[in-house]
Parts: sequence; structure tokens; C-alpha cells
Amino acid sequence: MKCPGQDTRYWRSGDIYEEKCPECGNVIEFFKDDSTRKCKKCGTRVLNPKIDFGCATYCQYAEQCLKELPPEILAEKKNLLKDRVAIEMKRYFEKDFKRIGHATSVARYAEQIVKKEKGDLAVVLIASYLHDIGIREAEKKYQSSAARYQEELGPPTARKILETIGAASGLTDEVCDIIGHHHHPRSEETDNFKALSDADLIVNLEDAQKDKPLDKEKLKHIINSKFFTETGKKIACTVFELN
Repeated sequence: MKCPGQDTRYWRSGDIYEEKCPECGNVIEFFKDDSTRKCKKCGTRVLNPKIDFGCATYCQYAEQCLKELPPEILAEKKNLLKDRVAIEMKRYFEKDFKRIGHATSVARYAEQIVKKEKGDLAVVLIASYLHDIGIREAEKKYQSSAARYQEELGPPTARKILETIGAASGLTDEVCDIIGHHHHPRSEETDNFKALSDADLIVNLEDAQKDKPLDKEKLKHIINSKFFTETGKKIACTVFELN
């Protein structure tokens, strides 16, 4: 069955229209489902300014409908994917509001960090939402939520979630790799791992401060020795009033 949005039998007046080339002003005729058109006068590849990419941002068959998706839509697909992952994480943890709250807080700090540092926002946020996704299986299998069990059982669960919602294989592999060692950094780490790690540490320290508060010198030592990014350090110093 052909997607109704791409089937011309369902089109209305106004679904074929003209726009000016931003480079030379030549008139270009667009069909509503054109992602881009090449200007016949100057050769510029022009993004369709009116196309509605709504379903293309989440449909796993978008590439088949629209052929080559422009970079703007590929970016938006990743952005919407992180929102779907957040929903799936909450659905997975059900009424475990403590773990939902932890993942959400980590994602919030991770977003602040990655926007100032190098890294892929979508990868970092997806990894943030799913980094502790192995806890439930660890508790079932080992009656423990120890870090090594989370790292063992988290990636298969995360991969199942990501494959179900149609995430790209490369993104899925990177997120699962981060989850699989997020408590045990390697000698050399990616920028995406660093952003997630710093955000997770901030939230863990916040939780620790509620139970057994550390003095400021101890906090400063942890921040200076355990954090990867300067942005993470600055946020931590602000959170713990160390400035």
C-alpha cells in the first residue's frame, strides 16, 4: 500500500507550487513531497520550504518514500528519537519514579554539558535515559544492582528498545557501548561518554549529599579528579556552591 501522503490521488490544490531559488531568483516548481529540487538556472540544490516532514521524522520507511533525506530531516529524526526513548524508559520502569527521576536528571545535566562541549546531543541524551536500564534485570538475575551487573544486562535491554523504535544501527551500537561500561571509563573515551559520565556523577553526588553529606574539600577533590569536561566541573561547582 502506498503512503497516502505520497499518493497523488489524495492531493489537493496547492500541493504543487512555485518558489524562488534563494541563489538566483529563478522560479522552481515543487511538488509537496519533493525534499529538494535542483534549480535549472544556477544548479543549486534547494530544500523544499513548504514540505511537511512530520511522518518522515519517525517513520522507518521514510527513506523509501522520500529517497534521500536532507540533513535537516536526518537531524530532526534523531531529535525526535530521543523523546521517544524518554517515553520508552518511563514505560519500562513503570512506577519506579526514583529511577525515572534519576535518568531524567542525568539527561538534563548531560544536555547542558554537550551543548558546551563536543559530542552528539541525540546519542548523549539517549544514553542518559537508558544508562541504568539494566538495573531491573540485574536485580532479578543477581539480586543486586551492582555496576558490573548493570553494565552486563543493560545493553541487551537498551538494544531491544532502540531496535523496536527504529533507531539507526550505528547510534544503537554506540549507545549500547556507553551503557556497557558507563561505570568503568576506558583509558581513552569519546566525547559522548564524557558528557554522560559527568552528568551521571553530578546526580549521584546530589543523591549522596542527601544521605551522607561530604565536606567541600572532598567534593572539590572528586570534581577535579573524576570529571572529564570543564563544563561538567563548572555545573558541579555551581550545584554544590563551590564557586
